[in-house]
Amino acid sequence: MSRSRNTRGAGTASVEAGVARLADDYQQVALVLQGGGALGAYQCGVYEALHAAGVRPHWIAGTSIGAINAAIIAGNAEADRIARLNEFWTGITRPAGTLAWPLQWMAESAQWLPPSHALSTGVSASSALASLALGQQGFFTPRTASPFLYCDGSAAATSFYDTAPLRDTLLRLVDFDRINGGDVRLSVGASNVRNGNVHYFDSVMQPLRVEHIMASAALPPAFPAVEIDGESWWDGGIVSNTPLEHVLAAAPRRDSLILQVDLWSARGERPATIMDVLEREKDIRFSSRTRYGTDSVARMQKLRNALDDLFKTLPKDALPAGLAARLKPWRCDRVFNIVHLIYQAKHHEEQYKDYAFDANAMREHWASGLADMQRTLAERRYFAMPERGSGVVTHDIHRALVKARAESA
Repeated sequence: MSRSRNTRGAGTASVEAGVARLADDYQQVALVLQGGGALGAYQCGVYEALHAAGVRPHWIAGTSIGAINAAIIAGNAEADRIARLNEFWTGITRPAGTLAWPLQWMAESAQWLPPSHALSTGVSASSALASLALGQQGFFTPRTASPFLYCDGSAAATSFYDTAPLRDTLLRLVDFDRINGGDVRLSVGASNVRNGNVHYFDSVMQPLRVEHIMASAALPPAFPAVEIDGESWWDGGIVSNTPLEHVLAAAPRRDSLILQVDLWSARGERPATIMDVLEREKDIRFSSRTRYGTDSVARMQKLRNALDDLFKTLPKDALPAGLAARLKPWRCDRVFNIVHLIYQAKHHEEQYKDYAFDANAMREHWASGLADMQRTLAERRYFAMPERGSGVVTHDIHRALVKARAESA
């Protein structure tokens, strides 16, 4: 799908090969994928660029649509992953129901018209309305009766859409035997309906099934909760939309290159209209305070590094044995390099951008992810192993560009 836009030259390929060699210096490479509905195609573009550069994640953690993308990547042979992602996203851009073909034709025809803000906004808005009214092929369909007519706790009483099509799609596109027996670790976050806590289903802890992926993407009240071993689960994004903390908290700690791909930006401009307010509120809510979380982890890791340095300078029996034993789990000299990519919303997008599943938006999101990751890969220094004792370092191509523009102004 995106190969025609890929203009990588020999120089670019050489830089990317250098990045792959730098990535090999880490004990693990993790890909962290945030939830964000239709915006998730951005993550596919990011992965396509990583794949072309030879950067191979050992661990993929995702929430909601990020969990679906993660499962498709981990559940396929390396050579088939881009094609499977493309198959999934091309399929779900088609509205469900008898009115699918004229709506699909209208959305596809827009790409041949002269581009304009009004056209893009109109296509996006009509796509979002079609998604609400008709659902999306291979993903979800509206229930025939309103959930307000039921009160029995069933899926029909507690959700507006049926996600059986998503189950069929995942079983067709994802090899769960490969996930459970392969060399790529998969973690997906879901929210426990009963206690309100987030939990990560992890392929190194238990065999993963299609239900675990669907639980991570079961956003209420649109989608029904998923039952797993007697517990009900909703979308992980309700509690924590970014599974970064699961990767950073894993033991034993390892020198890690973490590629974090967010679909919502915590930073933004002051709203000028009510539609701006709705969009900005959603951005803040689903960005999951990513920067704050990363900064907190960085402070803790620096403390761990300092404690490890202190122990190395003390005589062997300087501390009481009990105290030394209590402090030992907190010692750590590992380093975490977080390369952060954040989708930058387009001017024509509004609060419904996460459920505007039209083909034009999907191609635009995919292309944005591909371009952002290629620009990031060109900054070879971002991928170098941090100095021992630095704890956590972060790199963000968009923040760097904003800073450069401010300094040159």
